[in-house]
Amino acid sequence: MTDDILLSDLDRDGILRLTLNDARRRNALSEAMLEALGRVMAEAGADPAVRVIILAANGPAYCAGHDLKEMTAGRADPDRGRAYFTKAMARCSRVMQAIVNCPKPVVAEVTGIATAAGCQLVASCDLALAAETAQFSTPGVHIGLFCSTPMVALSRNVGNKHAMEMLLTGDMVSATRAAEIGLVNRVAPPEALREATMALARKIASKSSMTLATGKRAFYAQREMPLAEAYDYASQVMVENMLAWDAEEGIGAFIEKRAPEWQDR
Repeated sequence: MTDDILLSDLDRDGILRLTLNDARRRNALSEAMLEALGRVMAEAGADPAVRVIILAANGPAYCAGHDLKEMTAGRADPDRGRAYFTKAMARCSRVMQAIVNCPKPVVAEVTGIATAAGCQLVASCDLALAAETAQFSTPGVHIGLFCSTPMVALSRNVGNKHAMEMLLTGDMVSATRAAEIGLVNRVAPPEALREATMALARKIASKSSMTLATGKRAFYAQREMPLAEAYDYASQVMVENMLAWDAEEGIGAFIEKRAPEWQDR
């Protein structure tokens, strides 16, 4: 589960740290980076040893979005790049959805800037912590290219007015402002960011992975439903969850005032 442009490290607590490692290209979502992210996300989702995933980055930029040099090269094709652009956007969209659909919680640890599809990457993660020096933007309007696919993830994280301001102006948003509008959970000094992220990941990793997977899947499913349908769906999920071994163990442990012993089932 390692690649030169995507480093992978799994610790004894089941926390998998994935690190974007293409600083020369500002960790752009090149074809190679998207292929590596998609592959590793699928492997991690199926690996029972992985309990939480952290998505970090090396270098001054967290992720600068699509590799525009790669994209521009596609214009040399007879169709002016239509087929290539279609394939590239579909691949990126699959990776973003793979993060959402992964049964393991995914936490972004953001240093530097996260722009365009890089901002989309942060918004696609379940949780995000940022260094005080981090910045975020959807700057496509500056180059005549509206950030339409980043808009999908962004608009599902922040309110309409905040999302539209970012999309229409392309302005940089500070880490503090990103926390205020809900794009990130919290902000930490750069030197304390990694430990803050690890502390949160350890807390989550200590829970039943079956329960976390159940809850994550239900969260994203119900938010797209009308209210009554969402309650019907969530009620069915609760019934099945109550019948699971870990729920029986967890409730029993609570009543008996002891620590639960999860079997992740």
